[in-house]
Amino acid sequence: GFLKDGILVQDISRMRRRYLCSWAFPWDVAAVLPTELLCLIPGVPGVLGVPAARVNRCLRAPRLFEAFDRCETRTGRPNAFRVAKLMMYLVLGIHWHGCLYFALSTRLGLGTDPWVCPAFARPLHRYLHSFYFSTLVLAMVGDTPVPQREEEFLFTITGFLLAVLGFATITGSISAVIANLSTADTAFYPDVGPVWQYLRARGVGGRLAGRVAHWHQHLRLQHKLPAEQAVLQHLPRGLRAEVAASVHMPALRRVGLFRGWGHEVLRQLVLRLRPQVFGPGEFVCRRGDVGCEMYFIREGRLAVVAEDGITQLAVLGEGLYFGEISLINIKGNTAGNRRTASILSIGYSDLFCLGKEDLAEVLAEFPHARAAMEAKGRELLLGMGRLDTGAEAAAVAAEAEAEQRLRELEAALEGLQTRAARLLAELEASALRMALRIQHLE
Repeated sequence: GFLKDGILVQDISRMRRRYLCSWAFPWDVAAVLPTELLCLIPGVPGVLGVPAARVNRCLRAPRLFEAFDRCETRTGRPNAFRVAKLMMYLVLGIHWHGCLYFALSTRLGLGTDPWVCPAFARPLHRYLHSFYFSTLVLAMVGDTPVPQREEEFLFTITGFLLAVLGFATITGSISAVIANLSTADTAFYPDVGPVWQYLRARGVGGRLAGRVAHWHQHLRLQHKLPAEQAVLQHLPRGLRAEVAASVHMPALRRVGLFRGWGHEVLRQLVLRLRPQVFGPGEFVCRRGDVGCEMYFIREGRLAVVAEDGITQLAVLGEGLYFGEISLINIKGNTAGNRRTASILSIGYSDLFCLGKEDLAEVLAEFPHARAAMEAKGRELLLGMGRLDTGAEAAAVAAEAEAEQRLRELEAALEGLQTRAARLLAELEASALRMALRIQHLE
């Protein structure tokens, strides 16, 4: 197919007309013409030769490069494809150089001196010798017979110069492939090098350095991708939402808080979630800290520990969540926006993190989701004994009074605006009458 105004056209008749009117059609026709039939004419083979008569096949090179570009952008392993393409170019270059060597040897006489191709009886032996000779020359090994004639000297010197250029090109291509591999790897996983240098410069080592190394190793072995937002940042928002939804939506639906929520709410949440991985013995949050984030457990197990940091009060598993109480302002919450418990990662835990501002944006767009979250948070606070019903009632009454006063202020402001508009109209009318009187007096 082809694109027209951004729409993929796959109609056969339109594709045929477009192809026949394009520049590629005459080039393709010229490339497939059987020009080697000219060699059947008496006298032509001695002048032209079959290989020279088939030179029109090289007109297919632009189409070949176009196919390579499309394969490189669509394959799942572009670096392996680049290496394979480079090896094909290398073998093809050696083949062409071997053909030129054999043609020169035929002209000078097969087996006339040690440099030219020997006069083997089988054509396969001649080709393998020519290919081997070209490999030695283009690989700059130098273990070749010494040239005896001027043509041989010129051919060898030209081959060595081409080998220098080809070697530089191959080295640059391989370096680019290696750089692309490291760049892609860095885009997915954080680089441990700067962290190690920082720890070494600060004199930190031992157990803490081992934990850092184990955390990086866990990310790579388990294919955890903490830099998802940076990887997907160039995609349009809609496409990024679809990609994130296809990856994280099944895990998000396992969270009990979201089971009654609509697809649109979850779609907005997916765009704002940030994956985080915590190692064994690492605190996700501590009791009394200011809560700025809530967490959803995707994989792993976490323990709710007492104030001593050792005694486990409860164990949280996959699909559970915590930290929402400190983010939403539940009236009567005696803890305020402080953490009510300390959460410790037992092993490696894969969590979703949602910031306070992001949660406020989602809940502002979907009031029913906010009401559901506040109801569940209120039930949890009642069970923990951290909900002051008197303060809650007072806060509700104060909020109702504030809303009533706000409505009164809005009504008064509306009246003032009406009076100001009336006074402004009277002022403009008085100014107009004054201008007419002055004009009449003049």
